[in-house]
Amino acid sequence: MGMHEGVFATCGESDDCVSSQANDAKHKIAPIKANGDPEIVMVDLGNAIDSIFGGKVLLVQDNYLRAEFKSTVMRTMDDAEFFYDQHAGVIHVHAISRGDFFDFDGNRDRIEELRQTFEESQ
Repeated sequence: MGMHEGVFATCGESDDCVSSQANDAKHKIAPIKANGDPEIVMVDLGNAIDSIFGGKVLLVQDNYLRAEFKSTVMRTMDDAEFFYDQHAGVIHVHAISRGDFFDFDGNRDRIEELRQTFEESQ
């Protein structure tokens, strides 16, 4: 987890990771469309995260947000981080399961649910 110069850590070989900055189809997910003032966008994103089962915002710092989610399948904790690129009009996302549990595409499904919830709030 974490960013370095606007880039998330890679997913590596993890089967339970998705990232809008990944280059391979296995891990690639589209960023979330967003526009507007960063403070408002981050509040809206936080509210969307809180509305999803097991979602909890851990940190908001400028255009970066870190959250955790309780998995609906295995009840494990998953991590997610988001970066709002105001110039590109997108929120980049990186989500990965903790531990060695297969999440049955839980991270991908959760991000798609979050995308829909967030875009409805815009």
